[in-house]
Amino acid sequence: MELNKYIEHTLLKQNATREEVKKLLQEAREYRFLGVCVNPCNVGFAKRYLKEIGADYVKIVTVIGFPLGQSTTEIKILETVDAIKNGADEIDMVINGGKLKDGEYDYITDEISKIKFACQGHNLKVILETDLLSQDKIKKACELCIKGGADFVKTSTGFVKNGVGAKAEDVKLMYETVKDAGLQVKASGGIRDKEAALKMIEAGAVRLGTSSGVAICQG
Repeated sequence: MELNKYIEHTLLKQNATREEVKKLLQEAREYRFLGVCVNPCNVGFAKRYLKEIGADYVKIVTVIGFPLGQSTTEIKILETVDAIKNGADEIDMVINGGKLKDGEYDYITDEISKIKFACQGHNLKVILETDLLSQDKIKKACELCIKGGADFVKTSTGFVKNGVGAKAEDVKLMYETVKDAGLQVKASGGIRDKEAALKMIEAGAVRLGTSSGVAICQG
């Protein structure tokens, strides 16, 4: 299996330096990863540098409302528009977990719908933060993503303290909930080796967000 074709090579830490971003992009070229996932401030640089090193086939993914999901919808829209303008190919947005738990489902679907519109045809992935949700809420969140017009549902930010991140049982539940509606699943958070990657794919993930892409491909 060509695992590189599933991987969005990821660097989202708050103190990522320009040299670290360059290394990420160089590795993406070397291993021919499907994409890279970087913070919004690094999107423009990633776009220019990937072209410079002949790797502009690598998708540039960025995160919106990251990592808490608690920005207003208006701010998330502005972030999305700016990211697309700077060269982002795909948007990963953090769901508002408080609104989800409070049962404000119209708010959730409205926000997803507006951000999908702001994506201008680019893929929108909605991060559910599964570590903080029951199985019922994971399923409900997936249903809201369908209703709101998202393209993917995604497990985690990887920023929950003491969180596990992606779990195969959660990925399977997400896949079973969204597959008939045509949405896909991205697993992210805690995927550090080939065995974990294969479990996520077997459970239904078609994308893997990980900072361990090189280690996974080296087996």
